[in-house]
Amino acid sequence: VINIILKSLPATLELGFFSILSATLIGFPLGLIGLRNRGKTADYISRISGIATYSIPPFWGAMLAQLLFSVFFNISPIGGRFPIFQQQPKISGFLVLDSIISNNTNALGNSFYHLALPSITLGFLLSGIFSRSLRVNLDRTLKSDYVNAALCRGISRKKIFLNHALPNALLPIITISGLTMASLAGGALLIEVTFSWPGIALKLHEAISQRDYTLVQGIVIFTSMII
Repeated sequence: VINIILKSLPATLELGFFSILSATLIGFPLGLIGLRNRGKTADYISRISGIATYSIPPFWGAMLAQLLFSVFFNISPIGGRFPIFQQQPKISGFLVLDSIISNNTNALGNSFYHLALPSITLGFLLSGIFSRSLRVNLDRTLKSDYVNAALCRGISRKKIFLNHALPNALLPIITISGLTMASLAGGALLIEVTFSWPGIALKLHEAISQRDYTLVQGIVIFTSMII
C-alpha cells in the first residue's frame, strides 16, 4: 500500500501545485478588478463568476473542457499524463521536474501538454475561492485604521497598497491555499478520474471499484495525515 501511494503521490502533487497556480492567476485579477470597480458592472461580473466557478460540479466542468478543447478544437490530449509511446524520465516521479533535471525539452513539452488542461480546469473551478477571499480581505484591510494613518502621513496609495494592505490581506489566503493543496490529495478525485490522471485519487477510485479495502484505508489515512 505504501509503495502504491508513494508511486502515485507525485502525479497528484504536481497536478495540485499547477492547479493552485492557475487558480491564483485567474482568481487574483478577478478579485482586484471587482474591488477597484466596487458597485459597477465589473464588480458584479467578478462576484458572479467567483460563485459560479465554485458551484460547477468538477466532473461536469472536466467533461466540458474535454469536449471543447480535446474533441472540438483538438488542441489538447483528452487524458493521461504522458504519451504512452514515449519513454518518460524517472527520477523523482515529478515529470516536469524530472524533465528539467534531465534536460529533456521534448519530455518537458509533453508533460506540460498533458498537464495544461486538467490543471487549468481544476484551477478555474478553484479560482472563485481566491477571488472572493482576496476581495473581502483587501476591502477590510483598506478600511483599517493603520491604512488611514498612513494616508494622513502623506504616503502614496500605491505604497500603502503594496507594502501594507496586500501583504496583510494575503495572510488568510495563504492559509486557504495550504488547506486547498492538502485537500486536493483526495478532493481531485473526479478530475483525476475524468482525465485518467494517474494520481492518488485515481488509485482510490480503482481501489473502491475493486473493493481493495486495505488500499482504500491506506489512502484515506495518508490523505488525513497530509491535511
